[in-house]
Amino acid sequence: MILAGFNAPLEFLTGFNPLHIVFSGECEPPLRHRIVMAEIKSTLELTLERTKKFTLSEKDKEEIKQKEIQQKIMSLFHRYREGHLHLNEIQKEIERMDEKAGKEVKEGLLSLWIDGLSLDEDDERFLRGIESLKHRNIDEVKVEFRKLITQCQTEKERIKREVRTQLSEALRKEGFGGDAVEPNIEASDPWEKASVALDQEYQSELRELKGFLRTL
Repeated sequence: MILAGFNAPLEFLTGFNPLHIVFSGECEPPLRHRIVMAEIKSTLELTLERTKKFTLSEKDKEEIKQKEIQQKIMSLFHRYREGHLHLNEIQKEIERMDEKAGKEVKEGLLSLWIDGLSLDEDDERFLRGIESLKHRNIDEVKVEFRKLITQCQTEKERIKREVRTQLSEALRKEGFGGDAVEPNIEASDPWEKASVALDQEYQSELRELKGFLRTL
């Protein structure tokens, strides 16, 4: 006897095969017959109950699928960032997915690339990735982004020079002059306060640029 939707025979799952019931020449008493049938029914219900444990609900299936999509997004992001994956390979990966999953992976990658843009370095790879998945030219955004980085770095260098001069003067007054004395600029209070104010100013402009990229 094979259960519908389950390949294992009832005898394998329960150790009981109803076909092995042997009756004597005379009919068995009705009560015994009813007991045997009740046992068969009880065993069948128990077996079916066990098989339910192997069945995933739609919610479980969706959760598993979402985890797989998030893992795919992070895998593509890191492999591309580290230079182990080309944009055309990413595009092929997305095209092999069903429409819904492909859209989610594309949106996830775009979000990570846009979030990854920073003022500390020229994130040319991220900009090329955004341009590729957006299927449009973003040269104007690239120009603005590079200009923002240049302005920020130039301003930081100017502040560093000013802080170095202030610290060197203070050291000379303390009797520690000469070229051999190099003040620790980045550990000083003047630099910390100035750099925090500078970052806040330029981060605000960077957020505007990122917001614009998201709307393209």
